[in-house]
This record gives sequence, structure tokens and C-alpha cells, in this order.
Amino acid sequence: MNDSLVTVVGNVATNVEYRETPAGGVARFRFAVTARRWDRERAAWADGHTSFYTVNAWRQLGENLAASVTVGEPLVVHGRLRVREEPAGGQDGQRRTFVDIDAVAAGHDLTRGTAAFRRGGGKRAPEQVVTGRQDRAPARVPEPVAT
Repeated sequence: MNDSLVTVVGNVATNVEYRETPAGGVARFRFAVTARRWDRERAAWADGHTSFYTVNAWRQLGENLAASVTVGEPLVVHGRLRVREEPAGGQDGQRRTFVDIDAVAAGHDLTRGTAAFRRGGGKRAPEQVVTGRQDRAPARVPEPVAT
């Protein structure tokens, strides 16, 4: 196998769009990843360049992402890196390069918050598939443990 597998940590930048295809359901969204570096001069963390990826998630992973994720949430995405170029076009006549990730696994970044896991109940009827997580119950926040 010569696939380039990557793991990226960032934030959901667009709504998750879910649709059925002949090959199965697919969820698609844009993902923003910003490098953070320690600035010695200011003795503080500083944001670096932000890279944007298009994430595609197929079948059950796609359904679960569409039901669980909204814009701005921190995620960890693991998958196959795909770089594609589109021919010159548009107003400036420049070739465009896009970087996609075909997700194999994804989940909330728990260094930045809490989540409550619910096992999926099987295949949904197409009319029940949602964009975003409008149907999701709020996560329970655990009680602090006394020491």
C-alpha cells in the first residue's frame, strides 16, 4: 500500500453535508488546521498558517459525522491524503490544487472539551439523515471528583 495516511487536529469549518450515492452515503466538510508555535520573544503561543482540507467520510462514518458534528467543533481526523489539481479556469486562469482527506476515523478532540458516546442504532431511513447535529442530546458533564 502506498497511501499516505495522516492524522490532523483542527476545527470543522463548514456544515457537514451528507448525501447518498450509488457507492453508499458520504459526508463532506471543510476542515481547518492551524499550526500553533511557542513564541520565545513574547513567551506565548502564537497561531501560524491555517491549512484547509476537504474531508470525505463514507458509509457509517459519514452518517455518524453528519449526526454528531457542527461548525467550529474540534476534531481529530485520520485518513488517506489525496492531492488533486483542477485545470485552469475561472477568472484568473490559474490551476487549482486541492488537498482532500478520505477519513478512516474521526472523533471529537477531547483535549478541548467533553463528549458523550452513543452507539449507533443501525442504518437510518434516508429522510432521517440530518445535516449537523440538530437531533443530538446535549452531552452530560461529569461531576468533579472530591479528593
